[in-house]
Amino acid sequence: MKGYSVGILTLGCKVNQYESEAISEALESRGFEIRSSSERCDAYVINTCTVTAESDRKARQMIRRVMSKDENAYILVTGCYAQISPDAVAAIKGVDYVCGSSNKMSIVDKLCYLIENGKNETAEVCIPSLEDAPFECMSIKKFERTRAYVKIEDGCESKCTYCTIPKARGLIRSKPFSDVVNEVKALVTGGCYEVVLTGIETGSYGDDLENGEDLASLLCEIDKIDGIGRVRLGSLDPTVIKPDFVERIKGLRSIAPHFHLSLQSGSDKVLARMKRKYNSEQAMRSIQRLRDAMPDVKFTTDIIVGFPGETEEDFEASCDFARRAGFLMIHAFPYSKRKGTPAAEMKDQIPENIKKERVHILGEIGKDIRREIFDSAIEIEREVEVLFETYADGYVYGHTADFIEVKVKSDRAMHGELAIVKLVSHDGNICVGTLIKK
Repeated sequence: MKGYSVGILTLGCKVNQYESEAISEALESRGFEIRSSSERCDAYVINTCTVTAESDRKARQMIRRVMSKDENAYILVTGCYAQISPDAVAAIKGVDYVCGSSNKMSIVDKLCYLIENGKNETAEVCIPSLEDAPFECMSIKKFERTRAYVKIEDGCESKCTYCTIPKARGLIRSKPFSDVVNEVKALVTGGCYEVVLTGIETGSYGDDLENGEDLASLLCEIDKIDGIGRVRLGSLDPTVIKPDFVERIKGLRSIAPHFHLSLQSGSDKVLARMKRKYNSEQAMRSIQRLRDAMPDVKFTTDIIVGFPGETEEDFEASCDFARRAGFLMIHAFPYSKRKGTPAAEMKDQIPENIKKERVHILGEIGKDIRREIFDSAIEIEREVEVLFETYADGYVYGHTADFIEVKVKSDRAMHGELAIVKLVSHDGNICVGTLIKK
């Protein structure tokens, strides 16, 4: 397949990013040239998301945009939107192949077939049932930046009333324990300093495995790898952070003191209507449990505002929770109706203007909390270890282990380098530091 170029476009989560990289590497192994999707390519792979209605719209827009570059290009569409709405994707003129969440790697063989036989007059749709789908075998060896995402789990068995992802991803399926460890070893050997273990429901890793293989035991095994740097985790449900889990991971040298919690709301009433598996008190206990074990730990979070029936009092409960939790960053986003979910049929839907206002308010609260965290770090002239990632306008940018973004003046790029930095100022979003030593 030498001489043929492919552009890969990815919407959505870190799992999708990982899967797109796995597809990319598999295509390269067949001789394809991977180009930027902004360029004219012989083929395009679009990996879609369906977490919100806006995600669906962007997926359709992306498909039409690449078609406008060259109507003869091969178009292959996969991902969660393709899984949930394959007919809608197939109806878009120019699409050649549609596959779902459990057979993404089929794209490689299918593209080879299309090149040998020509474009399809109508899209071929291949969406296997997710009921008994195994964990799809895939892995990566490369990473473009300083960190690599490693998918360890697929599927979700929660029944949150607002979410379509269980329908798009199926039941919990874990990557074999040894496969994860070997993949991380290969990445570390290749120079990767930071690995992010991610999944659709990362904390459920191992629920379908035997021999007591769970997330904590996986972290313990990865911690033994020679040369391992930082290990981060994808989004976690607060219920994962039980006393036993914290006790087992708190002494690991590689675990980064930063956790992203999928909180969704600080109101007990809203959490109950969402059918989340915890209340606000339980969530706060999880946060405090980790703080007691890791004093420097930082938390980031997702919060949905404007869920059906969310009163001003409910919203204020979320704001109060955010302040008490001291989140480094808050991803606040408006509730989006998803067809076929219980929440879409609930009464007391919140007007869009109120949702927008609440997103803004929570965003300002997040900025205030972040300033307080930065002020405290600068007041004590905190010295931190920074892994540098990018270079622009005379500054190198990177993150501390606890996920504070830092920039340092430099006359050269320091991509992938570690340095000790003293924090001296901030602009509310990024800390500015001076280089102490590499």
